[in-house]
Amino acid sequence: MEHNKLVYIASPYSGGVERNVAFAKAACRYAMKQGVTPIASHLLYPQMLDDKVPEERNLGTGMGLRILKVCDEIWACGNELSSGMEQEIRAARRFRIPLRRVSEQEIGWGLCEAPVQKGMEMGG
Repeated sequence: MEHNKLVYIASPYSGGVERNVAFAKAACRYAMKQGVTPIASHLLYPQMLDDKVPEERNLGTGMGLRILKVCDEIWACGNELSSGMEQEIRAARRFRIPLRRVSEQEIGWGLCEAPVQKGMEMGG
């Protein structure tokens, strides 16, 4: 695998936000261990925008797709695709960005979900 690739991490966000954020962090850590640079826009923009307000969700989604355009690959992480992930995958196809599916098992999520979540905390 080429090192220092910029990889767009697509994983579920809404509908269980706390769990999904922990999973996205685990997916990013997995990607780092693979020697790539992950970017998960759904970990960034909800910090500034309200995902429950349609205009703000659309703004965040649009900025995420702008980031996707400069990525070398998109990794669809998890065992199911959310509607947001499907939108990102369609965009990646239009941009001719290679797609890789990464299961929860590959990330190691199903083995010890609770300890993985606790280990995701960064700094203080």
